[in-house]
Amino acid sequence: MGFRSSTPPAGGGNPGSPAGGGGPRTPFAPRPRPFPSRGGDRFNREDKDGVRLNERIRVPEVRLIDEKGEQVGIVPTSQALAMARDRGLDLMEVAAGAKPPVCKILDYGKYKYEEKKKEHTARKNQVVVKVKEIQLRPNTDEHDLDYKVKNAIGFCEEGDKVKFIIQFRGREVAHTAPGYEMCRDIIERMKEVAIVETPAKLDGKKMMMIVAPNPQAKKK
Repeated sequence: MGFRSSTPPAGGGNPGSPAGGGGPRTPFAPRPRPFPSRGGDRFNREDKDGVRLNERIRVPEVRLIDEKGEQVGIVPTSQALAMARDRGLDLMEVAAGAKPPVCKILDYGKYKYEEKKKEHTARKNQVVVKVKEIQLRPNTDEHDLDYKVKNAIGFCEEGDKVKFIIQFRGREVAHTAPGYEMCRDIIERMKEVAIVETPAKLDGKKMMMIVAPNPQAKKK
């Protein structure tokens, strides 16, 4: 029975080692980074929001506003870029459609931060209007209708809209007059706190009407 030799063939050895290898493994060369590092020249960075900045502004001249908001006038773009660079700031195009385009010297990072703060404040202060639904039948009794209208008044006083849905069944859809009469009654009961946004309209076997808070109503 033969024995397999453990001696590596000539020219073998570890990958990356010199021919005839018996020496240590040679480390692989690092691959080049596909993108520049974050610590690169901020003046040459590219904007992600479609706004032209710095070297991306390629028109021959611009109408310049400096970092204090003062009008500098029409200057060569190269001069405007040099002014921004000397001050450690950015040149941003603020009115591309103007002739020549209007550009401003500013700190773009600070500008973006302030814009995000404004958006956050606007979202925080935004009033969200909800649409509440109230289901009715053309033969809903007076007591039940009174209860549901009181709920609708409360919703409008809180700033919400109300969608009334009157459901017809079977042959009832051939006689919609009671539904329209009910909607007129509801409008009359709610006239001090609500206005009609979408008048009563038949859709299949449903009659729908939307009322919204009356902006002239006194707040409680």
